[in-house]
Amino acid sequence: MTADADTLRIAAPAQAGASGRPRRKEGRRRWRGVALGLAGPVAAAAGWELAVRAGLSDGRLVPPPSRIAETFADLAATGELARHTVATVLRVAAGFGLGALAGTLMGAIAGHSGLARSLVDPTLQALRAIPSIAWVPLFILWLGIFEASKVALIAVGVFFPVYLGVMGAILSVDRKIVEVGRIFRLSGPAMVRRILLPAVLPGYVVSLRAGLGLGWMFVVAAEFMGASEGLGYLLVDGQQLGKPAEIVAAIVAFAVIGKTTDWLLVAATAPFLRWEDVVAQGETG
Repeated sequence: MTADADTLRIAAPAQAGASGRPRRKEGRRRWRGVALGLAGPVAAAAGWELAVRAGLSDGRLVPPPSRIAETFADLAATGELARHTVATVLRVAAGFGLGALAGTLMGAIAGHSGLARSLVDPTLQALRAIPSIAWVPLFILWLGIFEASKVALIAVGVFFPVYLGVMGAILSVDRKIVEVGRIFRLSGPAMVRRILLPAVLPGYVVSLRAGLGLGWMFVVAAEFMGASEGLGYLLVDGQQLGKPAEIVAAIVAFAVIGKTTDWLLVAATAPFLRWEDVVAQGETG
């Protein structure tokens, strides 16, 4: 009994250390990925700053990072940065929610039913080819120049990648795993929960990320529709008043906030994909 107890006491720390090492390794890999991702933009910004300071360019049309930082500081001091950022984020959130919901429902229906797919898919594919800016005058006539038209335009941008992703994920479910579920006599809800959802989720998450990215693109067109606030308004204001630093600052803000929302979406969906055994999870470099 004493020998067994000693063995357990020795094995427990060893197991704890073994479970801790993968976590530390994963943490190092994550931070290394962040550092590598920032290396390119930081190097480009530093190079351009040095070029302007060395007199190789006057930095008038493409301002250096120091001037952009000053613009951010001025906008933050007056409260303009927070006001415009909140307005844009709220529009994207509302449009993303509506577009993702509609795209999920339509994609699920079209993926499940061949008849529904034949009825709606050709029309939706034709509508998908319409440029975002072409919807602007129509939405202004239908919904006016206020928030409803802007949110609707963003929802249109989000809808199509989500619809295609859901439909494609359902259609690509391996027939063999469905047959396995039938062999084990899974009920309808159990088949959906244990077979179909795990098979569809990876593709669905990718489609949500694509939809979110298009939502950020469409919000610029939406805020060209007579908006008095928003990051898109800053772009127009900078163009009309000849402020290139304000234009670049708005572009940088779009990039940072868009990447942040994409990271939040990935982090929120990661717990539902822990079961995946894919190459990326096994990378060690």
